Amino acid sequence: MEKITWRGGAMLAPLPVCLVTCRDGEKENVFTVAWTGILNTIPAKTYISVRKERFSYELIKNSREFVLNLTTEALARATDFCGVRSGRDMDKFKEMQLKTQKATEVGCPLLSDSPVNLECKVTDIVELGSHDMFIADIVAVDVDKNLVDENEKLNLDKAKLIAYSHGEYFKLGEKIGKFGYTVKKN
Repeated sequence: MEKITWRGGAMLAPLPVCLVTCRDGEKENVFTVAWTGILNTIPAKTYISVRKERFSYELIKNSREFVLNLTTEALARATDFCGVRSGRDMDKFKEMQLKTQKATEVGCPLLSDSPVNLECKVTDIVELGSHDMFIADIVAVDVDKNLVDENEKLNLDKAKLIAYSHGEYFKLGEKIGKFGYTVKKN
């Protein structure tokens, strides 16, 4: 495969695309983030990278909490809308008819139609340049009970999750293997 070389850039893809909910006092918002991932297992840590000029930046900085809401095909339109509109100008929950419910460990709402919600408490804020990274402990995980089988296995493949890749949204495809399948003994 012949390659061409570009200067360094944000080309890791696909990424999970999440609707992030946040609240500071009476102000709350939902916005889209693709700069996210897992940092550690024990303790469970995640991050989101947010531009300082975003409406939600101050809400998260002040409250030190947020919820990562995984997005689905059914939430794709809301996911895009919440990434290009500002909570300074409108109530995006109302505009996109997003139903919420109370979280168990943080003061931010959960999106009811998200199959998995990660309740997060910020431990560190790292200034990076265009974005600041909010590093957070995952203090609770809320899962749609319809995705959990009788053996308590989460079947996330049934959630119809979407991913983000270089400015576009994609449905996730079929499973081609599972962790360790290349070394599993028959």
